[in-house]
Order: sequence, then structure tokens, then C-alpha cells
Amino acid sequence: MKYSQLLTKTIKSSKKFDSINATYLIKGGFIDQIMSGVYAFLPLGQKVLHKIETIIKEEMDVIGTELFLPSLSPKSFWEKTRRLESVDILMQAGGANEMSRAKNDGEYILNATHEDVITPIAMKFRESYKDFPFAVYQIQTKYRNEERPKSGLLRCREFRMKDLYSFHTSQEDLNSYYEKAKDAYSKVFARLGIGEDTVIALASGGDFTKEYSHEFQTKCETGEDTIFYDKKTKTAYNKEVTPSKAPIFMQKENKLRAIENVKGEGIIGVAELSKFLKIPIEATTKTILFEDDRGGVVAACVRGDYDVNEYKLKRVHKSKVLKLASEKTVKKVTGAQVGYAGPLNLPKDVKLYFDDSTQGRINFECGANKTNFHVINVNFGRDLKKPKEFVDIKTAKEGDCNPKSGEVYEVFKASEVGNIFPLNTKFTDAFGYKYIDNEGMKSDIYMGSYGIGSSRVMGVIVEKFHDDRGIIWPVQVAPFLAHLIVLGDEDGESLYKKLQQSGIDVLFDDRTNVSAGEKFADADLIGCPFRLVVSAKTKGKIEIKKRNEGDITLVSVQEAEDLLKRQVNV
Repeated sequence: MKYSQLLTKTIKSSKKFDSINATYLIKGGFIDQIMSGVYAFLPLGQKVLHKIETIIKEEMDVIGTELFLPSLSPKSFWEKTRRLESVDILMQAGGANEMSRAKNDGEYILNATHEDVITPIAMKFRESYKDFPFAVYQIQTKYRNEERPKSGLLRCREFRMKDLYSFHTSQEDLNSYYEKAKDAYSKVFARLGIGEDTVIALASGGDFTKEYSHEFQTKCETGEDTIFYDKKTKTAYNKEVTPSKAPIFMQKENKLRAIENVKGEGIIGVAELSKFLKIPIEATTKTILFEDDRGGVVAACVRGDYDVNEYKLKRVHKSKVLKLASEKTVKKVTGAQVGYAGPLNLPKDVKLYFDDSTQGRINFECGANKTNFHVINVNFGRDLKKPKEFVDIKTAKEGDCNPKSGEVYEVFKASEVGNIFPLNTKFTDAFGYKYIDNEGMKSDIYMGSYGIGSSRVMGVIVEKFHDDRGIIWPVQVAPFLAHLIVLGDEDGESLYKKLQQSGIDVLFDDRTNVSAGEKFADADLIGCPFRLVVSAKTKGKIEIKKRNEGDITLVSVQEAEDLLKRQVNV
């Protein structure tokens, strides 16, 4: 393509956005922000997105059959799965004005995902055990009512996603297919150029399963997720589910002191409390009260330098729902305002859990269950009954180790590029979808859900591959393999046509009214893998330079063509 044929041009004067991918993709003319969380994919951006989605489709075709589902669905589907009032990012569509509503005043769901749509469709066509297993996928536009869209393509209200759904007659068969999906995903990310830096991390299964789900997380300095990696077991965890054992808090003293109430009014946070009491943060204790789905109150105690992890607490307490206790409940249970709860003298019906980080300490602090007061020099066995078991209910942090292996975690930032969930029978039960077995009996159908955010992947690639001049696209997804620049009166047209005839995708900067410096800056910003320069200085040859390298090589036209041809099938 010739540069003059592009709808867009680079906008190097564009403002700096809240993320690298938004900044460079907008400056480079790949996308345009229509409103918060909504982007247009311009010609360059569409070429990249198409290449990403082509790679995804090729690997999904091995394990599933492509279809295309509607963006709109009736509310009744979501009511049936009990998700209409529980999914907090659902968007709806309806008539935009009175004239439209006069014709049809219906309201519809703009699908954020399609489990609620595909399940009733599958019911119509697959019923016999002979029809299983099967899997279908699509690449669709999704809509989610994000409270604060941010980070360019990484968190949008409208975005592209590949979603695949599999159906099985047993848990074992679902598990087997699940592993095939993992393998297919690994192939996708390898082909996209991010495979070496993408790990499969264990994550929360949400309401679908007691087991973990799996996220594909790409190492990225600007990533929004924190991954904990155990080198010994080669297992990665998302921060939210990381099992962790705290480093032992080494105390210099071993003499028990007299317990004492200390008034500390208006103190905010454990750092300020530690300074006020003149004790290490590790000697402070956070006690957070929750209400469970059975009407009970739960008290969770962690060392002051940690936070309570609600996901872990729910698993330990064996409760599907936990919510922070209301101000009224806190007052009733502790007799104090919020912020002064502690484990001493709580009502017997309050379930009390101590994290392992609280173990082994002496003379520690905790809330006094009295407004503006703290208790210091508290000790297990004397002032507080030592729990039969210390549990892991904290959010992991750097320096923690895996309780099973004893290995201290490697911690790094990452961005999620895909996820897979065992849905089990949640959706098939909701629609009453059963299969007929070989004895004529109705039996449960198990489902899996597998997603890749293709537009999000595009943003992650830019976050990962760039420098201070612009994007550095991997060959597989670059808008063009080469960016051809002709300076002066040299003939670029014949070279451009020759490269095209050889199957090499080239962006030819045919502009005559801009400087060489501007052409070079645009080439760096757009980020094609190779830059070709023809000028009077090259004397019939071509300067060739890789975007991610500094060296410039002078080669013949044939040598340049051969080199680029070798890249076409990478």
C-alpha cells in the first residue's frame, strides 16, 4: 500500500495517554478514540487486528467449529441463568428516541459473553450421547459497562473477543478437552510472538467451579496483574489466589509484657499506628469483619503488613458469599466504631480465623473493640486462646513462599491475554439441557468456556514491544513487513511493484512534500519490522534496517527481496 492511500496519517502531536498502547496506536494512526473505552480501528489497526484474529482462528479451527452469534439477546436468557441482576457490567440496548420506542419499546442485552446464548442453541441440535463432545467458537464484538475504562485497548466498553464453548457428557471428558484448549492457546501465543513470555497462571474459578480457572498472562512491565511464580514446581498464580507463607517475623525480645490498652485517636493505617505505638508493622494486627451468606459474622486476622484476601477466606469458611460487615454489625459485635475491631472478647458466635502470618509473635497489637483504643502486648495462650490451626487468608506479597514447596516466589507484572474456565453444569442446568445416554436416560452436560481478547492482545503487544520512538511489531502481526522510504528523485515505484509481486507486504512512503527526518520518524512510530531506504547515496542498492536493531546494511535489490521473502512464512 502507498502511504498516500491511507485514510489516516500519523499524529505525532497527539497527547500522551494513560498507557503506552493508547499513546502509540493513536499517534501512529492505528486507532481513534470515539469516546471513553470505545475505539475505531483504522486501516493500519484493522490490518494488525485481522492478522491476530487469523492466527487465532487457524488454531481454533483445530479444536472447534466457527459460528457467529448475535450481539443482542433477550433478557429472558440472562434471567434464566440468574445473571441479569448479578453481572455488574451488563449493558442493554433499546430505542434511542420516542419515535423509535413507539415502534418497539423492547430492551435487549448487549452481550458481554455468550454462554447464555449458545446453550439454548445447542439444545436444539445436540441431544444424543452420540452428538458429544462438540465445541464452537466465534470472534465477536463484546460490550461491558466498565466503570473506568483505561489503558487503551486493555480495558474497554466495546472490544473484540474470541470465545469458544465446549460441551461434554462427563467431567473427565471436559477435563481432557480443557487440556487440548490449553495447548491450542499456547500455540496461538507462540505464533503471535509472545509465547516465551506468556505463562499459564492459576486464577479464581468464580461461581463456576471450586477448582481454579486458568489465565494466560504475558510478562509486561506495565501489566495490571501481579503473578507469583514458583520456579521449583513451575507453577504460576494470579495474586488473588496465590497460596503463601509469610517470612518469619524475627523479634529481638522473648519476655512477655503486661497487656495494656492505649488510646490512639484519629490514627489512619498501620504505618501510622506502628509509628505511634513505636512497634514494627509486623507486630500490628488487622482484624476485618465480614458477613456470610448464612447470616453469620466472620472475623479475619492478618499481620499488619498484609491484607485479608476475600477469595481465600471464602474457601476456608466454605461460603459462596462474603461481604464486609456493615457499620451497624460492627458496632453490634464489637461495641466500637469501624476500625477498632480485634480478636479479644468477641461474641462466641463470631467465627474467628488467624492467618499464618500472625503465628509465632509475642507482645503484638490488636484492636481493643473500643473506639479510639488499641491493645498492646497481647499474647496467645495468656490473653488469647491459641487457634487449633493457623490458615492462609492473606493476599500474597513479594518475599512470601509457596507453603507446599517452600520456594520463595518470583514476582512479576503481567497482562492477561486469554482465560479458560470449567463451567461444569451451571448453564446447562439453568436451561434444563440434558443429553440422552445409551440407556435412554437424561444425564448432565458439562461445559467449558475459553476466551481470548483479540483487540486486547493488540494492546498488550504494543505495551511489550516498543521503544521511545514507537512500536516494534513482531513479524507475524505487523501491518506491513517492510516500510519503503525513497529520498530525492530516486525511483521507488518499480521497487515497490517488484516487492509486491514477490508477495511482500510493503508500505511505500510515496510522499514528496515531507522531509527525510519526518519519514524516518513515521517509520519508527508505525513500527514495521524492516525499513528500506533508497536514495542517491545507495547507488542502486537498498539500505535495510530492522526496526529493533541499530545496524544498517547496504544490500542489492535481490538480496533485500530474498531476505524479506524468508520472513513471509515466519
